[in-house]
Amino acid sequence: MSLWRWRSSHNAPGDDDGVIRGRARVDKRTKNLLPKLQPREIAVIDHQDIDRIAAEGIIERQPAAVVNASRSSSGRYPNIGALLLVSAGIPVIDDIGKGIMETSEGARLCIDDGLVFRESGGNRIELGKGQVLTIEAVEATLDEAKRSIATQIERFAENTIEYVREERDVLLEAARLPDVKTTFHGRHVLIVVRGYDYKDDIRALRSYIREMRPVLVGVDGGADALLDVGLKPDIIIGDMDSVTTEAMLSGAELIVHAYPGGEAPGLERLEALEVPNVVYEAPGTSEDIAMLLAYEQGAELIVAVGTHANLVEFMDKGRKGMASTFLTRLRVGTILIDAKGVSRLYRGRVRRRDLALLVVAALLTMAIVVSLSEPMRLRLELYWLQLQNLWFKFTQAIFG
Repeated sequence: MSLWRWRSSHNAPGDDDGVIRGRARVDKRTKNLLPKLQPREIAVIDHQDIDRIAAEGIIERQPAAVVNASRSSSGRYPNIGALLLVSAGIPVIDDIGKGIMETSEGARLCIDDGLVFRESGGNRIELGKGQVLTIEAVEATLDEAKRSIATQIERFAENTIEYVREERDVLLEAARLPDVKTTFHGRHVLIVVRGYDYKDDIRALRSYIREMRPVLVGVDGGADALLDVGLKPDIIIGDMDSVTTEAMLSGAELIVHAYPGGEAPGLERLEALEVPNVVYEAPGTSEDIAMLLAYEQGAELIVAVGTHANLVEFMDKGRKGMASTFLTRLRVGTILIDAKGVSRLYRGRVRRRDLALLVVAALLTMAIVVSLSEPMRLRLELYWLQLQNLWFKFTQAIFG
């Protein structure tokens, strides 16, 4: 009970009994839920091992609570999504069961000590009971997962080796990459992936983008990160399930990264919008395809933001190995610069002392110029005389 009471600001106006109330927003996929989730609503999801990106997105939306059909932190690997949510003061009802996903969109829910009810006509209908996550419980699960990380690394490495043969086409048959209209040859290419700190990193590279004018490639949600900072992507690559309609209609070339068989989650929406696109079937990740495309098209340099590079990040993405990424980086490594985390590398700030010195230096420079320039000195004396004359006329008008 205490978890709910200490965060009463999440409750709707009038909720002073420790019970959380709000309208339900329901979706099995958290990233599909986020665009429609409003403050003080209750997010109903089915997300085992909530990743950091999803958790940060939920926190930005400021829901009243999160009800998860699955375990937010299973202990399989050290994911931090559940810890971020609870630390942000967002109540999490965990592992309530798959039946909760049948909740109607917009239904009025109330939560009391892990029990979730639907309110209708003054009556309460119990929908299920889950575990109320606390910081202590989530930290204990996280610590246990960290102790077993060696086993996960071993399995991940074994899966990577197993998938190398299956995904070797990414390295050996890059000639099958789709044709594009955008010119890459001899240019820098900035690839933005929806990974950790990608929004901050893209802002930190604004000066580089302004000076070098690289080809801008957004990988799924990375396209919207570019739009958020006032940049238009030249190419968008991905399965298009997390790309906004605004990005799809931005005029960028669209390459749909489809699963074997030609299926892609966002393809139907693209066809409904009647936006031109190219479907490309390939194993591996969309960021791999983006890097290979830039490399094969003759890019001078590839700068990658938000890419996935460690065990936790790959498992957050649901990947059991990194064969395609390993092979891709072997191929393009000579021109690849990973700018992931660049926003944390250095944060420059202007000190007041530096500003004062700059002003003094500017005034000193002006004084030297005036003292050495006869025309400038005469002009300043003229302005001074005119100012004195105006002041004399002003005082005469006031005092007679």
